[in-house]
Amino acid sequence: MLISTRFSKVETDWKSILKNESKKDYWSDLQRFLYQERASYDVYPPKLQVFAAFDLTSYRNVKVLILGQDPYHGHGQANGLCFSVEAGTPSPPSLRNIFKELEGDLGVPHPKDGDLTPWAKEGVLLLNATLTVRQNEAGSHQGKGWEIFTDQIIREVNKKSERVVFILWGASARRKKQLIDLQKHVVIESAHPSPLSAHRGFLGSRPFSKSNEALGKAGVEPINWNL
Repeated sequence: MLISTRFSKVETDWKSILKNESKKDYWSDLQRFLYQERASYDVYPPKLQVFAAFDLTSYRNVKVLILGQDPYHGHGQANGLCFSVEAGTPSPPSLRNIFKELEGDLGVPHPKDGDLTPWAKEGVLLLNATLTVRQNEAGSHQGKGWEIFTDQIIREVNKKSERVVFILWGASARRKKQLIDLQKHVVIESAHPSPLSAHRGFLGSRPFSKSNEALGKAGVEPINWNL
């Protein structure tokens, strides 16, 4: 079995959407690439966590979508949720800046753990544009088909009748704004939380309180951002 058909284990209402993508021409090419990669290299996240975002946040419950670029490429870090790391793993610099902004925005103390699963369970779809990566090679699985898949995921979320807040950090994520109906949904965008750019518009941007304000105005229950 090719590894990305692991979405067959997804038990949320995403399953039919994922199955539709598996019938498209690009999908089989992506599967062959991933099979070869895992046969030759360490690839993250582990097979059973590639679709963790869809396991933890059902389509029906998506209130916020945060878009990352690709998973962390260090051993034991990636857990299938963008910007998140496995419990007990030290937080990478971008995640530390996210926590710094969370504290400055909402007064939430810097959590001891970098696992963002509680956000996913609150209705935050933590989506990477590319769902896998080769160990120690950032961006190594870009341009292989994942972006076709995740662009479709953004389009599907855009179809929701209820307001969704899309949080786009950095130039790569912000280019996806064109996929979003701004008459219906809300986009919050800024510089990326990376140490290279966080001080150029990310820190002080207050994405968490702005998200809850936008949801509240639409009569949608806000996110509990505490971890």
